[in-house]
Amino acid sequence: MIQKCSSLAQDSSLPLQRSMEVLVAHPVLKAFMCGSLSGTCSTLLFQPLDLVKTRLQTLQSSVQHGSRVGMVTVFLNVIRTEKLLGLWKGVSPSFVRCIPGVGIYFSTFFSLKQRFFSERAPSALEAVLLGAGARSVAGVCMLPVTVVKTRFESGRYSYASVFGALRSIYVSEGPRALFSGLTATLLRDAPFSGIYVMFYSQTKKSVPAEVWSAPCVPLVNFGCGVVAGVLAALVTQPADVVKTQVQIRPGQYRWTGDAVRYIYRAHGLRGFFRGAVPRSLRRTLMAAMAWTVYEQLMAKMGLKS
Repeated sequence: MIQKCSSLAQDSSLPLQRSMEVLVAHPVLKAFMCGSLSGTCSTLLFQPLDLVKTRLQTLQSSVQHGSRVGMVTVFLNVIRTEKLLGLWKGVSPSFVRCIPGVGIYFSTFFSLKQRFFSERAPSALEAVLLGAGARSVAGVCMLPVTVVKTRFESGRYSYASVFGALRSIYVSEGPRALFSGLTATLLRDAPFSGIYVMFYSQTKKSVPAEVWSAPCVPLVNFGCGVVAGVLAALVTQPADVVKTQVQIRPGQYRWTGDAVRYIYRAHGLRGFFRGAVPRSLRRTLMAAMAWTVYEQLMAKMGLKS
């Protein structure tokens, strides 16, 4: 009787086990897992650059025109006043955002590519649309955490935790505040990803075939990623500055254009490129590493990225 019950229990669990096996083996889920792992590695390494970028962009408006506060000055000031670990302030919301966010991005990218370009490589314009579409989906999904991350890094808010910050913003400022800077974020992230994917794919095509030997593949991918990242980061830098202003000064701007006018009046055209060096370094290195790790992991799983 006991053996019969045990046999029935095992038989009833078989459909669940098979469902789990199918789910784990699904290519889109594999792409999500590879993307999440690559996002974890790149976020941990390059968080200090993101913090320095945010601090440069959120300097008090009382700073006089002509006064120059550089990346090194901000970097040393953070170490002096907040110790070495202060450079990783905001890493918790960065993890909460990037681990699922990069996973969503790569799984969406993989799905779109398999759906529309399974038989051929996308053209330059199609690569732009592919990258921009995947980033838009991930950006909208993770925007509330992006708002919290920006506030953590600015040094103007003292939240106990990521989820505590989300709750505090929702209660005190309303749900709309959790999506502040949506327009500027999409104007920054969608073009960045689209331009990045275009330059990345085109650069890889220009690499001689003999260079693509097994030991060199990760290095070649990383090099192509660096070239693509620099170009994409510079083009989208003004939108990043506007996004930061909107998210750290909730309620001050009626719409994104007000933030653009404020930055121009306070700092001129140069204000739209404040924090460009640390952001370019971070976005370039993060994207290059994320794509390199992602492509290596997908190759090991037998999937074409």
